[in-house]
Amino acid sequence: MGEPAAVATAAPLASLCARRFGAEVAVTLTILGVLAGVVVRSLDGGPVVLLGTVVIGVAITVGNIAVPLIIRRDFAPARQGMAMGVYTAALNVGSFITSAATAPLAQATGWRLALAASAVFCVAAIAFWTAAVGFRRAFRPDADPGPAEEPSPGPGGTRAVTAALLIGFAGQAFSYYGVTAWLPTLLGDELGLSVAAAGAGASLFQILAIAGALGTPLLARWAGQAAAAAALGVLWATVPLGLLLAPALWPLWSSLGGAAQGGGITLIFTAILVIARDQNAAGRMSALVQGVGYAVAAGAPTLLGWVHTLTGSWAPPLVLVLVSVLAFGVATLVGLRLAARGARPRARTTSRGGVPQR
Repeated sequence: MGEPAAVATAAPLASLCARRFGAEVAVTLTILGVLAGVVVRSLDGGPVVLLGTVVIGVAITVGNIAVPLIIRRDFAPARQGMAMGVYTAALNVGSFITSAATAPLAQATGWRLALAASAVFCVAAIAFWTAAVGFRRAFRPDADPGPAEEPSPGPGGTRAVTAALLIGFAGQAFSYYGVTAWLPTLLGDELGLSVAAAGAGASLFQILAIAGALGTPLLARWAGQAAAAAALGVLWATVPLGLLLAPALWPLWSSLGGAAQGGGITLIFTAILVIARDQNAAGRMSALVQGVGYAVAAGAPTLLGWVHTLTGSWAPPLVLVLVSVLAFGVATLVGLRLAARGARPRARTTSRGGVPQR
């Protein structure tokens, strides 16, 4: 619950940080913040671990707003979806490697050193990021971080579109954190799986997100964003429905749901980039959607666990997940259709210094 709560609280601050200091410096602060959180979390004591987790959550929030702004600024509209897919896939690869390696490393060295080992990735990230954008852009705030584009009118009914995407992202995030938290326990209770076997379900759910993140932009380009949203909603729904009706097929449901959750976040974030009038509007819309969405998601593990304890069954929690999945699918589809109905051509943007988009 700590991470989504921290993200929800920090979203407005992250948007302000990206506008005030520039996107490149915001990404640098993200990496340094994660490094600080990892170091703090590796120290002894429960409160210290919680503090480190909050620091990491706040830092990730800054990155989740800054990186899409860089993608919007530096990539042509036709390539923004795939760029967001690569970014989302990279996040899932990092999460999978960290979760898979931490437990074996803890057995060999202890939990404190295992948690601290993630700092190696942060140091490497700082080195690569500085080499990619240059020391000046990575560490020196913009003197004039104003928009480098003429704001376009944007689609009609932008508030309605934003509200729909907000509901869609809240459903996506609630489903993701709820399933991530309780899937191994559910598989152990319902099918008698061992801890290792039940953990495999969670691993499939995470690793297949890479396929969803990379495949969704291709599907959206071929069939349209609305069709992609409908397909992702159907795939997401197989998780609660499949676990209710045919739990023995959990590898299939974990795989389909994993692809859906990776594709869902990619689709919504890409839609924000396309819909927003300019960079500042994109940052504000992203902060609002993420802030409210993650605030809803923060209660998912607790609520689902409480309902399970109250009823003594996993069926009611799965019904709640199904409701949140339907909210994701329907609201995202409505938002994308509203945006398409009122869309107008968006002005071509340039990166700082007037360099055209790639």
